Amino acid sequence: MFDIREKPQNVDRAFLVGAYFDRRKVQESTDLLEELKELVETLGIEVVATELVFAREMTARHLIGKGKAKELMDAAKEAGAECIVFDNEFSPAQQRAWESESGLCVIDRHEVILDIFNMRAKTREARLQVELARMEYSIPRLTRMWAHLDRQGGGAGGGVGGAGAARGEGETQLEVDRRMAYKKLDRVKAELEEVKKQRDTMRKERSRVPVPHAAIVGYTNAGKSSLLNRLTDADAYVENQLFATLDTTTRRMELPDGQAMLVTDTVGFVRNLPHDLVQSFRATLEEAVLADFLIHVVDASSPHAFSFYQTTTEVLAELGAGDKRVVLALNKADLIDDERQTELRRQFPEGIFISVKTGQGMEDLFHRVHDMLIDRVVRLDLSIPLDRMDLVALAHQEGKVLAENYDRGLAEIQCVVPKRFESRFTSFLVKKKKAGKAVPAS
Repeated sequence: MFDIREKPQNVDRAFLVGAYFDRRKVQESTDLLEELKELVETLGIEVVATELVFAREMTARHLIGKGKAKELMDAAKEAGAECIVFDNEFSPAQQRAWESESGLCVIDRHEVILDIFNMRAKTREARLQVELARMEYSIPRLTRMWAHLDRQGGGAGGGVGGAGAARGEGETQLEVDRRMAYKKLDRVKAELEEVKKQRDTMRKERSRVPVPHAAIVGYTNAGKSSLLNRLTDADAYVENQLFATLDTTTRRMELPDGQAMLVTDTVGFVRNLPHDLVQSFRATLEEAVLADFLIHVVDASSPHAFSFYQTTTEVLAELGAGDKRVVLALNKADLIDDERQTELRRQFPEGIFISVKTGQGMEDLFHRVHDMLIDRVVRLDLSIPLDRMDLVALAHQEGKVLAENYDRGLAEIQCVVPKRFESRFTSFLVKKKKAGKAVPAS
Protein backbone atom coordinates (compact mmCIF):
# COMPACT_ATOMS: atom_id res chain seq x y z
CA MET A 1 0.00 0.00 0.00
CA PHE A 2 2.77 2.39 0.85
CA ASP A 3 5.05 1.80 -2.13
CA ILE A 4 5.27 4.36 -4.90
CA ARG A 5 2.60 3.68 -7.46
CA GLU A 6 3.99 2.07 -10.59
CA LYS A 7 3.10 5.07 -12.74
CA PRO A 8 5.45 4.34 -15.65
CA GLN A 9 3.65 1.02 -16.11
CA ASN A 10 0.33 2.85 -16.44
CA VAL A 11 1.13 5.76 -18.76
CA ASP A 12 2.33 5.94 -22.35
CA ARG A 13 2.36 9.69 -23.07
CA ALA A 14 3.99 12.41 -20.97
CA PHE A 15 3.99 16.21 -20.96
CA LEU A 16 7.30 17.61 -19.63
CA VAL A 17 7.63 20.87 -17.70
CA GLY A 18 10.78 22.66 -16.52
CA ALA A 19 10.42 25.72 -14.29
CA TYR A 20 13.25 28.17 -13.62
CA PHE A 21 13.36 31.21 -11.37
CA ASP A 22 16.52 33.01 -12.51
CA ARG A 23 16.71 34.30 -16.09
CA ARG A 24 20.47 33.71 -16.08
CA LYS A 25 19.80 29.97 -15.84
CA VAL A 26 17.63 29.63 -18.94
CA GLN A 27 20.27 27.63 -20.87
CA GLU A 28 20.98 25.32 -17.95
CA SER A 29 17.24 24.74 -17.49
CA THR A 30 16.86 24.01 -21.22
CA ASP A 31 19.63 21.42 -21.05
CA LEU A 32 18.14 19.81 -17.94
CA LEU A 33 14.71 19.59 -19.60
CA GLU A 34 16.33 17.87 -22.59
CA GLU A 35 18.01 15.42 -20.20
CA LEU A 36 14.65 14.81 -18.49
CA LYS A 37 13.25 13.91 -21.93
CA GLU A 38 15.98 11.25 -22.27
CA LEU A 39 15.20 9.94 -18.79
CA VAL A 40 11.46 9.67 -19.48
CA GLU A 41 12.07 7.98 -22.84
CA THR A 42 14.34 5.50 -21.03
CA LEU A 43 11.17 4.36 -19.23
CA GLY A 44 9.52 3.67 -22.59
CA ILE A 45 7.16 6.67 -22.31
CA GLU A 46 6.49 8.90 -25.33
CA VAL A 47 7.08 12.62 -24.75
CA VAL A 48 4.23 14.49 -26.47
CA ALA A 49 5.44 18.02 -25.61
CA THR A 50 7.87 19.97 -23.45
CA GLU A 51 7.41 23.38 -21.86
CA LEU A 52 10.05 25.62 -20.26
CA VAL A 53 8.47 28.08 -17.81
CA PHE A 54 9.90 31.16 -16.09
CA ALA A 55 8.40 32.15 -12.72
CA ARG A 56 9.38 35.12 -10.58
CA GLU A 57 8.99 33.19 -7.33
CA MET A 58 8.11 29.75 -5.97
CA THR A 59 4.62 29.23 -4.61
CA ALA A 60 3.63 26.79 -1.87
CA ARG A 61 0.72 25.19 -3.77
CA HIS A 62 1.83 24.84 -7.40
CA LEU A 63 5.56 25.80 -7.29
CA ILE A 64 4.70 28.29 -10.06
CA GLY A 65 1.78 30.76 -10.35
CA LYS A 66 -1.80 29.49 -10.27
CA GLY A 67 -2.64 30.90 -13.72
CA LYS A 68 0.40 29.35 -15.39
CA ALA A 69 -0.31 26.06 -13.65
CA LYS A 70 -3.84 26.03 -15.12
CA GLU A 71 -2.41 26.79 -18.57
CA LEU A 72 -0.01 23.86 -18.34
CA MET A 73 -2.72 21.47 -17.14
CA ASP A 74 -4.92 22.42 -20.11
CA ALA A 75 -1.99 22.13 -22.54
CA ALA A 76 -1.15 18.65 -21.21
CA LYS A 77 -4.73 17.46 -21.69
CA GLU A 78 -4.92 19.00 -25.17
CA ALA A 79 -1.70 17.17 -26.15
CA GLY A 80 -3.24 13.89 -25.04
CA ALA A 81 -0.79 13.36 -22.19
CA GLU A 82 -1.57 10.89 -19.43
CA CYS A 83 1.13 12.22 -17.14
CA ILE A 84 2.81 15.55 -16.35
CA VAL A 85 6.50 15.24 -15.48
CA PHE A 86 8.25 18.16 -13.78
CA ASP A 87 12.01 18.63 -13.94
CA ASN A 88 11.78 20.34 -10.55
CA GLU A 89 11.40 18.48 -7.28
CA PHE A 90 7.88 18.65 -5.82
CA SER A 91 6.79 18.60 -2.20
CA PRO A 92 4.07 16.04 -1.36
CA ALA A 93 1.51 18.88 -1.03
CA GLN A 94 2.41 20.33 -4.45
CA GLN A 95 2.15 16.92 -6.05
CA ARG A 96 -1.31 16.38 -4.51
CA ALA A 97 -2.48 19.80 -5.70
CA TRP A 98 -1.39 19.20 -9.29
CA GLU A 99 -2.95 15.73 -9.41
CA SER A 100 -6.27 16.77 -7.87
CA GLU A 101 -6.66 19.82 -10.13
CA SER A 102 -5.42 18.28 -13.39
CA GLY A 103 -6.89 14.82 -13.00
CA LEU A 104 -3.62 13.48 -14.40
CA CYS A 105 -0.74 11.54 -12.91
CA VAL A 106 1.97 14.06 -11.90
CA ILE A 107 5.55 13.11 -11.00
CA ASP A 108 8.91 14.89 -10.72
CA ARG A 109 12.47 14.21 -11.87
CA HIS A 110 13.24 12.48 -8.56
CA GLU A 111 10.54 9.88 -9.12
CA VAL A 112 11.55 9.32 -12.76
CA ILE A 113 15.10 8.46 -11.69
CA LEU A 114 13.78 6.19 -8.93
CA ASP A 115 11.65 4.31 -11.45
CA ILE A 116 14.60 3.87 -13.83
CA PHE A 117 16.72 2.55 -10.99
CA ASN A 118 13.91 0.21 -9.98
CA MET A 119 13.67 -1.08 -13.55
CA ARG A 120 17.44 -1.64 -13.88
CA ALA A 121 18.32 -3.10 -10.46
CA LYS A 122 19.42 -6.73 -10.87
CA THR A 123 21.44 -7.85 -7.86
CA ARG A 124 20.07 -8.16 -4.32
CA GLU A 125 22.17 -5.20 -3.18
CA ALA A 126 20.95 -2.91 -5.96
CA ARG A 127 17.33 -3.94 -5.40
CA LEU A 128 17.62 -3.22 -1.67
CA GLN A 129 19.24 0.15 -2.33
CA VAL A 130 16.50 1.14 -4.75
CA GLU A 131 13.78 -0.10 -2.39
CA LEU A 132 15.27 2.00 0.41
CA ALA A 133 15.34 5.14 -1.75
CA ARG A 134 11.79 4.55 -3.03
CA MET A 135 10.39 4.08 0.49
CA GLU A 136 12.14 7.18 1.84
CA TYR A 137 10.57 9.09 -1.04
CA SER A 138 7.08 7.60 -0.66
CA ILE A 139 6.53 7.78 3.13
CA PRO A 140 5.95 11.59 3.17
CA ARG A 141 3.42 11.05 0.36
CA LEU A 142 1.23 8.56 2.22
CA THR A 143 -1.39 11.19 3.03
CA ARG A 144 -2.54 11.53 -0.57
CA MET A 145 -3.10 7.77 -0.84
CA TRP A 146 -5.69 7.84 1.98
CA ALA A 147 -7.38 11.17 1.17
CA HIS A 148 -10.67 9.35 0.47
CA LEU A 149 -10.78 8.16 4.09
CA ASP A 150 -9.90 11.47 5.71
CA ARG A 151 -11.85 12.17 8.95
CA GLN A 152 -15.05 10.31 8.09
CA GLY A 153 -15.96 9.47 11.67
CA GLY A 154 -17.66 11.74 14.16
CA GLY A 155 -18.15 11.59 17.94
CA ALA A 156 -18.46 8.50 20.05
CA GLY A 157 -22.18 8.25 19.31
CA GLY A 158 -21.86 9.01 15.65
CA GLY A 159 -22.46 12.72 16.12
CA VAL A 160 -20.15 15.61 15.47
CA GLY A 161 -17.56 16.96 17.92
CA GLY A 162 -17.85 16.48 21.68
CA ALA A 163 -15.35 15.36 24.28
CA GLY A 164 -15.56 11.77 23.10
CA ALA A 165 -14.91 12.54 19.42
CA ALA A 166 -13.12 9.67 17.68
CA ARG A 167 -10.40 10.15 15.12
CA GLY A 168 -11.36 10.01 11.49
CA GLU A 169 -11.13 6.60 9.87
CA GLY A 170 -8.55 7.84 7.37
CA GLU A 171 -6.25 9.21 10.05
CA THR A 172 -6.28 5.86 11.85
CA GLN A 173 -5.51 3.95 8.65
CA LEU A 174 -2.74 6.42 7.79
CA GLU A 175 -1.07 5.88 11.14
CA VAL A 176 -1.26 2.09 10.77
CA ASP A 177 0.14 2.36 7.24
CA ARG A 178 2.94 4.67 8.34
CA ARG A 179 3.97 2.28 11.13
CA MET A 180 4.07 -0.58 8.61
CA ALA A 181 6.14 1.56 6.26
CA TYR A 182 8.72 2.43 8.92
CA LYS A 183 8.88 -1.20 10.00
CA LYS A 184 9.59 -2.24 6.43
CA LEU A 185 12.12 0.59 6.09
CA ASP A 186 14.00 -0.67 9.16
CA ARG A 187 14.02 -4.19 7.71
CA VAL A 188 15.46 -2.99 4.39
CA LYS A 189 18.15 -0.98 6.20
CA ALA A 190 19.06 -4.06 8.27
CA GLU A 191 19.34 -6.20 5.13
CA LEU A 192 21.52 -3.57 3.50
CA GLU A 193 23.80 -3.60 6.54
CA GLU A 194 24.19 -7.37 6.09
CA VAL A 195 25.09 -6.85 2.43
CA LYS A 196 27.57 -4.16 3.45
CA LYS A 197 29.23 -6.59 5.90
CA GLN A 198 29.55 -9.16 3.11
CA ARG A 199 31.11 -6.54 0.83
CA ASP A 200 33.53 -5.51 3.61
CA THR A 201 34.50 -9.19 4.03
CA MET A 202 35.21 -9.44 0.30
CA ARG A 203 37.34 -6.30 0.48
CA LYS A 204 39.33 -7.75 3.39
CA GLU A 205 39.95 -10.91 1.39
CA ARG A 206 41.22 -8.80 -1.50
CA SER A 207 43.43 -6.72 0.79
CA ARG A 208 45.27 -9.80 2.08
CA VAL A 209 47.04 -9.81 -1.26
CA PRO A 210 47.41 -6.05 -1.72
CA VAL A 211 46.63 -5.68 -5.43
CA PRO A 212 46.18 -2.04 -6.54
CA HIS A 213 42.59 -1.06 -7.19
CA ALA A 214 41.08 1.52 -9.56
CA ALA A 215 37.43 2.58 -9.75
CA ILE A 216 35.87 3.78 -13.01
CA VAL A 217 33.57 6.74 -12.36
CA GLY A 218 31.72 9.23 -14.53
CA TYR A 219 28.45 10.60 -15.80
CA THR A 220 25.87 8.07 -16.93
CA ASN A 221 26.32 6.82 -20.50
CA ALA A 222 29.93 8.03 -20.73
CA GLY A 223 31.23 4.55 -21.56
CA LYS A 224 32.36 3.24 -18.16
CA SER A 225 31.18 -0.35 -18.63
CA SER A 226 32.60 -0.42 -22.15
CA LEU A 227 35.98 0.68 -20.78
CA LEU A 228 35.87 -2.04 -18.11
CA ASN A 229 35.20 -4.63 -20.82
CA ARG A 230 38.05 -3.26 -22.94
CA LEU A 231 40.55 -3.24 -20.09
CA THR A 232 39.71 -6.60 -18.57
CA ASP A 233 37.85 -8.62 -21.22
CA ALA A 234 34.88 -8.55 -18.86
CA ASP A 235 31.27 -9.02 -19.91
CA ALA A 236 29.62 -6.09 -18.13
CA TYR A 237 26.25 -5.08 -19.62
CA VAL A 238 26.67 -2.25 -22.15
CA GLU A 239 23.86 -0.25 -23.76
CA ASN A 240 23.57 3.27 -25.17
CA GLN A 241 21.10 4.44 -22.52
CA LEU A 242 21.05 6.22 -19.18
CA PHE A 243 21.80 4.09 -16.10
CA ALA A 244 22.34 0.93 -18.17
CA THR A 245 24.06 -0.66 -15.16
CA LEU A 246 23.53 -0.07 -11.45
CA ASP A 247 25.65 -2.87 -9.99
CA THR A 248 29.38 -2.66 -9.38
CA THR A 249 31.51 -5.10 -11.32
CA THR A 250 35.12 -5.77 -10.27
CA ARG A 251 37.56 -7.53 -12.62
CA ARG A 252 41.29 -8.25 -12.61
CA MET A 253 43.56 -6.96 -15.38
CA GLU A 254 47.27 -7.02 -16.12
CA LEU A 255 49.29 -3.96 -17.09
CA PRO A 256 51.96 -4.18 -19.82
CA ASP A 257 54.67 -4.35 -17.13
CA GLY A 258 53.02 -7.44 -15.67
CA GLN A 259 51.51 -5.76 -12.63
CA ALA A 260 48.05 -7.01 -11.72
CA MET A 261 45.30 -4.53 -10.90
CA LEU A 262 41.61 -4.66 -9.92
CA VAL A 263 39.19 -2.42 -11.81
CA THR A 264 35.65 -1.64 -10.60
CA ASP A 265 32.83 -0.17 -12.67
CA THR A 266 30.44 2.01 -10.60
CA VAL A 267 26.94 3.42 -11.09
CA GLY A 268 26.82 6.54 -13.26
CA PHE A 269 25.92 10.01 -12.02
CA VAL A 270 23.44 12.53 -13.39
CA ARG A 271 22.76 16.21 -12.74
CA ASN A 272 20.37 16.83 -9.83
CA LEU A 273 20.78 13.23 -8.68
CA PRO A 274 18.43 12.88 -5.68
CA HIS A 275 20.39 13.06 -2.45
CA ASP A 276 18.67 9.98 -0.99
CA LEU A 277 19.82 7.95 -3.98
CA VAL A 278 23.42 8.98 -3.34
CA GLN A 279 22.95 7.90 0.28
CA SER A 280 21.20 4.63 -0.66
CA PHE A 281 23.97 3.71 -3.10
CA ARG A 282 26.72 4.71 -0.68
CA ALA A 283 27.66 1.05 -0.11
CA THR A 284 28.17 0.61 -3.85
CA LEU A 285 29.92 3.93 -4.33
CA GLU A 286 32.32 3.18 -1.46
CA GLU A 287 34.37 1.33 -4.08
CA ALA A 288 35.35 4.76 -5.38
CA VAL A 289 36.27 5.97 -1.88
CA LEU A 290 38.44 2.93 -1.14
CA ALA A 291 40.17 2.69 -4.53
CA ASP A 292 43.83 3.63 -4.89
CA PHE A 293 42.89 5.99 -7.71
CA LEU A 294 39.99 6.79 -10.05
CA ILE A 295 39.57 6.56 -13.80
CA HIS A 296 37.12 9.38 -14.55
CA VAL A 297 35.44 8.81 -17.92
CA VAL A 298 33.97 11.85 -19.71
CA ASP A 299 31.92 11.70 -22.92
CA ALA A 300 34.01 13.95 -25.20
CA SER A 301 31.28 13.97 -27.85
CA SER A 302 28.76 15.65 -25.51
CA PRO A 303 28.45 19.44 -25.69
CA HIS A 304 27.97 19.34 -21.90
CA ALA A 305 31.17 17.41 -21.17
CA PHE A 306 32.52 19.99 -18.71
CA SER A 307 29.20 20.22 -16.84
CA PHE A 308 29.05 16.42 -16.60
CA TYR A 309 32.62 16.38 -15.30
CA GLN A 310 31.70 18.92 -12.60
CA THR A 311 28.62 16.94 -11.57
CA THR A 312 30.66 13.76 -11.08
CA THR A 313 33.39 15.64 -9.19
CA GLU A 314 30.81 17.17 -6.83
CA VAL A 315 29.20 13.81 -6.02
CA LEU A 316 32.63 12.24 -5.45
CA ALA A 317 33.49 15.06 -3.04
CA GLU A 318 30.20 14.42 -1.20
CA LEU A 319 31.15 10.76 -0.87
CA GLY A 320 34.58 11.62 0.53
CA ALA A 321 36.55 10.72 -2.61
CA GLY A 322 37.27 14.28 -3.71
CA ASP A 323 40.99 14.06 -2.95
CA LYS A 324 41.66 10.83 -4.87
CA ARG A 325 44.27 10.75 -7.62
CA VAL A 326 42.50 10.72 -10.99
CA VAL A 327 43.23 9.56 -14.52
CA LEU A 328 40.93 11.58 -16.78
CA ALA A 329 39.81 9.69 -19.91
CA LEU A 330 37.95 11.65 -22.60
CA ASN A 331 36.03 8.85 -24.31
CA LYS A 332 34.35 8.78 -27.76
CA ALA A 333 37.23 10.77 -29.27
CA ASP A 334 36.41 9.17 -32.63
CA LEU A 335 33.20 11.23 -32.73
CA ILE A 336 34.77 14.71 -32.41
CA ASP A 337 36.60 16.96 -34.85
CA ASP A 338 39.94 18.77 -34.37
CA GLU A 339 38.28 22.02 -33.29
CA ARG A 340 36.33 20.27 -30.52
CA GLN A 341 39.48 18.42 -29.44
CA THR A 342 41.37 21.71 -29.13
CA GLU A 343 38.55 23.14 -27.01
CA LEU A 344 38.57 20.10 -24.72
CA ARG A 345 42.37 20.26 -24.35
CA ARG A 346 41.94 23.75 -22.91
CA GLN A 347 39.26 22.56 -20.48
CA PHE A 348 41.01 19.30 -19.55
CA PRO A 349 44.79 19.76 -19.94
CA GLU A 350 45.41 16.47 -18.09
CA GLY A 351 42.86 14.51 -20.13
CA ILE A 352 43.70 11.54 -22.38
CA PHE A 353 41.67 11.22 -25.57
CA ILE A 354 40.50 7.64 -26.03
CA SER A 355 37.90 5.68 -27.94
CA VAL A 356 36.87 2.44 -26.30
CA LYS A 357 35.13 1.51 -29.55
CA THR A 358 38.15 1.89 -31.88
CA GLY A 359 41.00 1.44 -29.37
CA GLN A 360 42.34 4.95 -29.98
CA GLY A 361 44.46 6.24 -27.08
CA MET A 362 44.26 3.02 -25.08
CA GLU A 363 48.05 2.69 -25.00
CA ASP A 364 48.29 6.24 -23.56
CA LEU A 365 45.74 5.25 -20.93
CA PHE A 366 47.77 2.17 -19.97
CA HIS A 367 50.88 4.35 -19.59
CA ARG A 368 49.03 6.84 -17.37
CA VAL A 369 47.66 4.03 -15.18
CA HIS A 370 51.19 2.57 -15.00
CA ASP A 371 52.49 5.96 -13.81
CA MET A 372 49.91 5.90 -11.02
CA LEU A 373 51.39 2.62 -9.79
CA ILE A 374 55.08 3.15 -10.61
CA ASP A 375 56.05 3.28 -6.94
CA ARG A 376 54.50 -0.14 -6.29
CA VAL A 377 56.74 -2.23 -8.58
CA VAL A 378 60.44 -2.68 -9.31
CA ARG A 379 62.26 -4.10 -12.31
CA LEU A 380 65.00 -6.63 -11.46
CA ASP A 381 67.80 -8.48 -13.28
CA LEU A 382 68.39 -11.72 -11.37
CA SER A 383 70.78 -14.66 -11.44
CA ILE A 384 69.22 -17.41 -9.31
CA PRO A 385 70.73 -20.86 -8.50
CA LEU A 386 68.62 -23.73 -9.76
CA ASP A 387 68.06 -24.96 -6.18
CA ARG A 388 66.08 -21.74 -5.56
CA MET A 389 63.41 -22.27 -8.19
CA ASP A 390 60.87 -21.20 -5.56
CA LEU A 391 62.01 -17.63 -6.25
CA VAL A 392 61.55 -18.10 -9.98
CA ALA A 393 58.04 -19.39 -9.27
CA LEU A 394 57.40 -16.35 -7.05
CA ALA A 395 58.48 -13.99 -9.83
CA HIS A 396 56.06 -15.71 -12.22
CA GLN A 397 53.23 -15.76 -9.71
CA GLU A 398 53.42 -12.25 -8.26
CA GLY A 399 55.01 -10.31 -11.11
CA LYS A 400 55.84 -10.67 -14.77
CA VAL A 401 58.92 -12.39 -16.16
CA LEU A 402 60.14 -10.44 -19.19
CA ALA A 403 62.99 -12.80 -20.17
CA GLU A 404 64.61 -15.96 -18.78
CA ASN A 405 67.63 -18.07 -19.68
CA TYR A 406 68.91 -21.36 -18.17
CA ASP A 407 71.89 -22.02 -20.48
CA ARG A 408 74.65 -21.32 -17.92
CA GLY A 409 73.31 -23.49 -15.11
CA LEU A 410 71.55 -20.54 -13.51
CA ALA A 411 68.10 -19.05 -13.84
CA GLU A 412 68.92 -15.67 -15.38
CA ILE A 413 65.71 -13.67 -15.49
CA GLN A 414 64.47 -10.14 -16.00
CA CYS A 415 61.23 -9.46 -14.20
CA VAL A 416 58.91 -6.87 -12.73
CA VAL A 417 57.66 -7.63 -9.21
CA PRO A 418 55.74 -5.73 -6.51
CA LYS A 419 58.09 -3.79 -4.25
CA ARG A 420 56.93 -5.72 -1.20
CA PHE A 421 58.74 -8.79 -2.61
CA GLU A 422 61.97 -6.98 -3.56
CA SER A 423 63.85 -8.02 -0.39
CA ARG A 424 63.28 -11.70 -1.25
CA PHE A 425 65.44 -11.28 -4.37
CA THR A 426 68.15 -8.90 -3.07
CA SER A 427 70.84 -11.59 -2.73
CA PHE A 428 70.46 -12.58 -6.40
CA LEU A 429 70.53 -9.16 -8.06
CA VAL A 430 72.81 -8.89 -11.08
CA LYS A 431 75.40 -6.14 -10.88
CA LYS A 432 76.52 -4.61 -14.18
CA LYS A 433 80.32 -4.46 -14.62
CA LYS A 434 81.95 -1.59 -16.52
CA ALA A 435 83.01 -4.09 -19.17
CA GLY A 436 79.38 -4.89 -19.69
CA LYS A 437 79.40 -8.40 -18.17
CA ALA A 438 76.84 -9.25 -15.59
CA VAL A 439 77.74 -11.00 -12.36
CA PRO A 440 75.67 -11.80 -9.26
CA ALA A 441 75.71 -9.03 -6.69
CA SER A 442 77.78 -9.87 -3.63
